[in-house]
Formats: sequence, structure tokens, C-alpha cells
Amino acid sequence: MTLPFFVYGTLRPGEVNHGLFLRGRTRSEEPGRLADTVLYAGPGYPYAVEEPGGGVVSGELVTALPEAYEGLLAELDRLEEYAPGDPRSLYVRVERKVVREADGAAVRAWVYVAAPAVAARLRARGRAIAGGDWRARV
Repeated sequence: MTLPFFVYGTLRPGEVNHGLFLRGRTRSEEPGRLADTVLYAGPGYPYAVEEPGGGVVSGELVTALPEAYEGLLAELDRLEEYAPGDPRSLYVRVERKVVREADGAAVRAWVYVAAPAVAARLRARGRAIAGGDWRARV
């Protein structure tokens, strides 16, 4: 299933990993919002933690070029230290509805959210990023 990616941290345009992984491999990049999620500061990158009734995370919906999709998916899984079924994963890749800011449409997208063990630690003693925007962090 080919879905766009919702990126909210170092993969956003202008951030370090955008140039390393996405530049030249995308068809479109559009502002979007992910509801029921709290953004936490990590060691140089953020974690989105799912919280029903929680906040909203700002980011971009990135649609990969068709010929780049499979390779990009594998590279992003490695970058995010996601291995299906591996309890040591830092993130899990999940399908979620993201609201596209341009027209308010809900778009199904892949999102890397904090893995359960990481999310539990962040809820207990993490630092939430007010407003849910990695770029606005202090």
C-alpha cells in the first residue's frame, strides 16, 4: 500500500534529514496536522506520542515519487529504527488520518510514532513541546 508520509521533525523541509532522505524524491510536500497526539522532545529529534483527546502535531504530508517509494520506505524505517515486531524499535509506523491544511481533507498517511515502551517513558518524564510544532520548540 503506497501512502504519503507525515513528517513532523528532522524530515521536514529545511531540517537536516529532509535533504539527506527526501530531496528530489518527492512529488509533493503539503502542511498537515495530526490530531490526538502529543509531541515530545527527544535527543535531537521529536517523538509523536498518541494520546486520545491529546494535542495536535504540525508537519508535512510528503508524497514520494512512485519510482522512489519502496526504497524510501525502507530507508525511513531504518532511520526511525523501526523493525516490525521488534520490541527494541524506537518508533512504530502506523497508518493514521492527517488533515491537509490547504483544504481540510483527511488523508491516510504513514506516521512514525513512539513505540509503546518509549511512549510510556515520555509520558512519565518527557518534555512535551508546547503547540506540537518541532520548529517552534525552545
